[in-house]
Amino acid sequence: MQIQLGLKENWQQFTLLVLVNMMVGGMVGLERTVVPLVGTEEFRIGADMLVFSFIIAFGVVKAFTNLISGVLADKYTRKRVLVMGWLFGLPVPFMLAWGPSWAWIIGANVLLGISQGLAWSMTVNMKIDLVGPKKRGLAMGLNEAAGYGAVGLTALLTGYLAAAYGLRPQPFYIGIAYTIIGLLLSIFVIRDTRAYAALESASVVTPGEQQHRPDLLWVFKETSLKNRNLFAVSQAGLINNLNDGMSWGVFPLLFISMGVGLEGVGWIKAIYPVVWGAGQIITGPLADRFGRKPLIVWGMFVQVLGHVVIGFEWFSPFISGMVGSVLLGAGTAMVYPALLAAVSDAAHPSWRASSLGVYRFWRDMGYAAGALMAGVVASALGLLWAVHIAGLLTLLSGIIVWLKMKETRKS
Repeated sequence: MQIQLGLKENWQQFTLLVLVNMMVGGMVGLERTVVPLVGTEEFRIGADMLVFSFIIAFGVVKAFTNLISGVLADKYTRKRVLVMGWLFGLPVPFMLAWGPSWAWIIGANVLLGISQGLAWSMTVNMKIDLVGPKKRGLAMGLNEAAGYGAVGLTALLTGYLAAAYGLRPQPFYIGIAYTIIGLLLSIFVIRDTRAYAALESASVVTPGEQQHRPDLLWVFKETSLKNRNLFAVSQAGLINNLNDGMSWGVFPLLFISMGVGLEGVGWIKAIYPVVWGAGQIITGPLADRFGRKPLIVWGMFVQVLGHVVIGFEWFSPFISGMVGSVLLGAGTAMVYPALLAAVSDAAHPSWRASSLGVYRFWRDMGYAAGALMAGVVASALGLLWAVHIAGLLTLLSGIIVWLKMKETRKS
């Protein structure tokens, strides 16, 4: 069968990969509303840093898994790595639902980090492989919309289930369904896409030119420091997920302390990733039309506004949380597909999977950085100050992109 690049030409497999990524994202949504409260209310953990430890474990493990995911994909094929990711995820909902100690929750997040680093990375790489260079922004918008939309909807649903039935085990039953459906789809209906990357790579190599296949260390240095565009993108990704890591741990505790009920916290936690996810259906194509840099810079600044609104005394805690979360979600929706598309633009197809892995390493290290920062600041100054510090870091990151990055979109 002759293969062709393009979204229209490969819409069936693309759609199936969108569905799989909804299951991948839903696994993260399991934890957004309930797990911090499991730590404080069921296991009686009083220290903010210890409560946030599950996010630090998740972020660090996912970051390092992202780093090697591209190498594994080139060695074992994209499909095998995707299936491997689901196998690591199978025990997670059971451990979250019935784990007898906080150590089990930490262990579940180690496995979840590995699973997400492998599975989500592969859905990104496989969609980029299929669509080719012209529709990368749209492809990443649809991919991340599916994943983060599922994060938000699952966070909302677990909040209602927890309010109705208790914190455990009922809210985690959804995760059992996600893992089984995601694994079966990945084994039986998803096809590997490495041949599509090879086709694109051949199209950008001139006759007689040797393809450059650098090792991971070279790609790490190039993506992290040497290439100005890739450096700007990587630090923006880190700060973007620092916001998410901070909100993951801080928002349930902050808004419960302000008198917001569990259902209200579920809405605050859900609206951020839902707007983030759904918004990318629009912002992904905008990144293809207007360029990557404007979406990244202004998306970071919109997130700053979200931080300012949260805790604003003119509003009730619930309203400030909802408005702030909408702004955080909108800003992140502007940033996310543009960042992935910018990395794909700047990296050669022969080492693009590894470069995406390095970018995602820095981006998802932001989860750990956000939780660590939040724990330290909350212990010293209070939970609300963790939100303010994250906003300041986001402002500085947007300025760095503004000054350092050149547009990567090919006209």
